[in-house]
Amino acid sequence: MSAVVTIPRLYERLMAEYGPQGWWPLLGHAGTNPTKSGAVRGYHPGDYSFPRTDDERFEICVGAVLTQNTAWPNVERALASLASLNALTPDRMLDLDEGILRQAIRPSGYFNVKARKLRCLAEFCAGLGGRVPRRDELLAVWGIGPETADSILLYACKQPECVIDAYTRRVFAHLGIADPAASYDDLKALCERQLPRDVPVYQEFHGLLVEHAKRVYARKPYRDGVVRGNGG
Repeated sequence: MSAVVTIPRLYERLMAEYGPQGWWPLLGHAGTNPTKSGAVRGYHPGDYSFPRTDDERFEICVGAVLTQNTAWPNVERALASLASLNALTPDRMLDLDEGILRQAIRPSGYFNVKARKLRCLAEFCAGLGGRVPRRDELLAVWGIGPETADSILLYACKQPECVIDAYTRRVFAHLGIADPAASYDDLKALCERQLPRDVPVYQEFHGLLVEHAKRVYARKPYRDGVVRGNGG
């Protein structure tokens, strides 16, 4: 595509191509996403009622930490191990032996440091008393950076916070939407200025960018265009 595409137009075209993505996947949900590549279990396209329970919210929080620097199928295996130990609540995770916790999340990689991150997150969540955390509070938790904090807020807490990841950067840079060197906060602000302040929109835009980048931007040279039928 020769002309610079706007973020709203990109969202429209990706939604038309792939349809609702139904993020965040949950172990206990039987839904699938037929338009998604890779793992398709646990998704709920078009249903924005999730998460529905405190346990589902904490599962998303844990998944947001485990997915750092690894692929989602590895996270699924780690989450399943934690679920088999009945450790997907803050209190139960904190009661879990450290060595057992590390072994359970080994499939996600970096399991020693991630175990510490999960302990810190569990302590933080246990102290919330059911309230929604502020972004600055999450960022003060050891091991929680901007992408993880925004993932927790958007998907677990249903707060309108755009998530920026490596896929977002790749697509935006190639299409000329943003400078490749732009900061996380600058890209987040750019998206939030141009898209409606709406949780489903933010969730779908993130999921759509991930799906599109996996299909089109997996390796260089990247194809031109935004979706199939337009060369990309």
